[in-house]
Amino acid sequence: MPRTIPVLSVIVASVFILISARPSHAQQRPDFHGVWTNATATTLERPDEFSNRAFLTEAEAAAYERTAIERLLKVIPKDDVVTAADLDETFLDTHLYKMADGRRTSLVVDPFDGRLPPLKPEAKKRADARPPHSYDDPEALDLDERCLLETAFDSSNASPPMVPNPFAQNIYQFVQTRDHLMIYTEVVHDARVIRIGGAHVAPTVQKWLGDSIGHWEGDTLVVDTTNFTPKSHFKGSGERLHVVERFTRTAKGIGYRVTVEDPDTWDRPWTAEIPFAPTSDRMYEYACHEANYAVELTLRGARADEKAAQKAKDR
Repeated sequence: MPRTIPVLSVIVASVFILISARPSHAQQRPDFHGVWTNATATTLERPDEFSNRAFLTEAEAAAYERTAIERLLKVIPKDDVVTAADLDETFLDTHLYKMADGRRTSLVVDPFDGRLPPLKPEAKKRADARPPHSYDDPEALDLDERCLLETAFDSSNASPPMVPNPFAQNIYQFVQTRDHLMIYTEVVHDARVIRIGGAHVAPTVQKWLGDSIGHWEGDTLVVDTTNFTPKSHFKGSGERLHVVERFTRTAKGIGYRVTVEDPDTWDRPWTAEIPFAPTSDRMYEYACHEANYAVELTLRGARADEKAAQKAKDR
């Protein structure tokens, strides 16, 4: 007599086969693992010399890339330039500085003029009201001087929007799991953890890198970041800064499109597109840490200058 198989067993076996054959949810998602760089010769805002030109010719772009080091040395504060040989093509990685896709003249794509929207009057007042740079108190030093967060050129490499810093090594390591994306930056050893499918923490909880949560829209990871602090502002932005990033894998690397909104800072939102390319460059330890000798010696130097000035006055 033939052996019969229970109907329920057949159903369970069939479902198991279908589930096993179907790719997992994680396998369907693009893979952002790897080390990337967003170094580029294209500046955030369109330079005045290009006026309303959104793109350069091939010859113009080549000439612009060759003169990258000259432009960088002009914008770096004099206090950071110790000798003429201190900052060169090797230190600043200018060999990586190529024009963005299509030889664009700005990373900003909206507004169309390639410039950030005008600052609101209250934003200008807020900037003017900031206390002057002081060496009297370690707590009054900038976050980057205290080795807590890179804030050179009014931005952080890790905090969104991730705009290339002309003075830094723009190298990022992405580590991805089903529920998280971690973005680690060489400068200054900052790690931003994006919770995929999570919810924002309470508005009263402020973070230096903001609070980032993500969700998938097809093959694009959309990341929403709020809960910023005034200490880690982006170009004078306030606590209501809201950043939406879109990460998409491309044939060349990662397409990164970011929209920035702050009703207390700019007249309107603005959007930038910044390509991330794979790199074989290694990430090295950026051994900058709070309570290092730099802060102590800075304060000692300031006190020595004050004593010398007082002696000269008493003579």
